Amino acid sequence: MIIKLNGVTKKYGSAKALNNVTLDFEPGKIYGLLGPNGSGKSTTLKLITGLVYPNSGTVSVLQENVTRRISQKVAYLTELDMFYDSFTTGKMIEFYDSQFPDFDRAKAFQLLQEMELPADKKIKQLSKGNRGRLKLVLTLARDVPVILLDEPFSGLDPMVRDSIVKSLLTYINFDKQTVIIATHEIDEIEPIMDEVVVIYNGDIIGRENVESLREEQGISVLKWFKSIMENRREEVNLDDSSR
Repeated sequence: MIIKLNGVTKKYGSAKALNNVTLDFEPGKIYGLLGPNGSGKSTTLKLITGLVYPNSGTVSVLQENVTRRISQKVAYLTELDMFYDSFTTGKMIEFYDSQFPDFDRAKAFQLLQEMELPADKKIKQLSKGNRGRLKLVLTLARDVPVILLDEPFSGLDPMVRDSIVKSLLTYINFDKQTVIIATHEIDEIEPIMDEVVVIYNGDIIGRENVESLREEQGISVLKWFKSIMENRREEVNLDDSSR
């Protein structure tokens, strides 16, 4: 396994973001980490990047316990903008090239061109959609074994979403890279996912192979996801009513 969470609990104050989660990811696959807002998706990605640490349990990448140094092996696209607004898009690429030894500058400029982003345009002048494109350029240009994308489609129009999906298929090296996409926008990524994991209130409540869902069960990921969520909510309501 390239990534493993073993008995991980993460709290923020008294609130549990993850509750004794055990989860693993294999190399060479695209995973969808699905769930409503506040379910624990972002916390899971932050634990893999070493931005936060578990209260109990362990997190490992390539059999190495995660610390801040794991950023050498993990590229993380956060939902937040992490830009210097006075930089041009080209200058931002050069900055990333100076920070990450694995950064492929030529690939980044190629992606920039395909995303139709001018290299001389200042970041503060970019629309939200183009800022989303730039984040993807900077993430995919890193030659690392793990790529984490946190809500990459949030607030973006359909054309931008489509270009992001195409870029994932074109620029991911499936021989050596694993991609985890945390999202509640299921329709966009269903065609490219290998496996889906559903997290709800800090618990893993479902995991399936996407091909098996479609070919053996004859349902879409979205339909399966809705069924999983309805079943869990019914269980919660039954527990509440029995108290």
